[in-house]
Amino acid sequence: MSPRTDRFGAYRAKRDPERTPEPLTEGEAETGDEVDRPRFVVQEHHARRLHWDLRLERDGALLSWAVPRGIPPDPRENHLAVRTEDHPLEYLDFSGEIPAGEYGAGMMKIWDRGTYETHKFRDDEVIVTLHGERVEGRYVLFRTRGDDWMIHRMDPPQDLGYEPLPEGLEPMKARVGDLPERGSEWAFEIKWDGVRALAYVSGGRVRLETRTGREVTERYPELRRLGRALGSREAVLDGELVAFDREGRPDFGLLQRRMHLASESAVRRRMKDTPVAYMVFDLLHLDGRSLLDLPYTERREQLAALELEGESWRTPAHHTGDGAALLEASRGQGLEGIVAKRLDSHYEPGRRNGAWLKIKNVRRQEVVVGGWLPGQGARRGRLGALLAGVYESAEDAAGSEPRLRYVGRVGTGFNEAELGRLGDLLDPLRRDETPFGVGKPPKESIFCEPELVAEVGFSEWTRTGTLRAPRYLGLRDDKDPREVVAEPVSAGAEPAGAEPAGAASPRDG
Repeated sequence: MSPRTDRFGAYRAKRDPERTPEPLTEGEAETGDEVDRPRFVVQEHHARRLHWDLRLERDGALLSWAVPRGIPPDPRENHLAVRTEDHPLEYLDFSGEIPAGEYGAGMMKIWDRGTYETHKFRDDEVIVTLHGERVEGRYVLFRTRGDDWMIHRMDPPQDLGYEPLPEGLEPMKARVGDLPERGSEWAFEIKWDGVRALAYVSGGRVRLETRTGREVTERYPELRRLGRALGSREAVLDGELVAFDREGRPDFGLLQRRMHLASESAVRRRMKDTPVAYMVFDLLHLDGRSLLDLPYTERREQLAALELEGESWRTPAHHTGDGAALLEASRGQGLEGIVAKRLDSHYEPGRRNGAWLKIKNVRRQEVVVGGWLPGQGARRGRLGALLAGVYESAEDAAGSEPRLRYVGRVGTGFNEAELGRLGDLLDPLRRDETPFGVGKPPKESIFCEPELVAEVGFSEWTRTGTLRAPRYLGLRDDKDPREVVAEPVSAGAEPAGAEPAGAASPRDG
């Protein structure tokens, strides 16, 4: 067998002709009828890792590169391309399921195909112009090291209005309020009791960021499959990471099991008993187009068209008008409340402008931890209660720097593991002076830098501006402490997990 004829030896060696439906060849493929231009194909390959295979017809074979993030649509992006074995020409038309256990196992489908013009074809550099149904443009493939190459678009994007995926967006925020009077101008959604996160999806990969910009992708590996579901589509999604209890209700306490894990092995263990779902309720960017300036109704229509319904993600329904009925239904199911969004509202990152409203069934408040009280009785030697504060609003600060106002002690709602974890987090933050600019915590207080944010349920605000019967619900590492202010209580909101006034002192254990 001549060296030319054996060019498919590596291809054949990796495949069992009795098992795989892929085309097999015993020798060099024939080019068949003459064509004006050589052909190419791009196949979307749902193997162990989603990628795209670019194949260029050349001298009776298909020269192939695996491109993990797909063909770059814009000159500002370079993508890795890994040179693989030559494939027979029959692969130009191949799509199908490669069986488990076989090389490249998984579904393969044709993403694009067409012809190309050759400008340069060397062992370490290839310049071509692709003429496909989805890709039209001039590209260079150049070797960097061994089988590792890069692919770069050389000419302007095919779509001159194309915008690369943005970075560092901050979620739009909602004010606490009551049901709007003109309900027909609003949409109503369930308020999910979890952690807000933006999902940046590109080339089949997902990056999750909380509202503070912290990346938490590795904490929620079940969301990686969302990238596969979107395939080659680029998107920025807005939603909530939620853990559900046995009754199917979102449970922020359960989510705490997943929020603070550091090691991959710990995350894998917790995935089994505490799975997480991503509830997607907005779409900010899609396929090179910013949707921020579109009204809510149009963004939701485009989000619905993506059909994002999977084991670990879904697009919850929204309702136009009749917010009272949804609020009552949410109260009956023991949910936190609902969110009202103006139908004509644009998406304004980081803004809290009143176009979105939170209407709560329960009384909840984020607080900044400014210190703690040492435990007594059964808790001697450990944390007894957290010292809680909120920052003054802009109106209260009256042009000066907002001060942290003491709003009470939080001594219930902890389990043994959480008491130990809080102690480990607080001890390095000790400081001598109080961080509270307003209010007087107890004399025996131990103070700390105001860096941790907790969420509490409570029965009511007292006349002196403190929380009555607050109960610890968990830490929030997705919140900036400087943004924590006292939220107004929605009309008709019920106490959330609060103990009745007069309960035994938590510091006594």
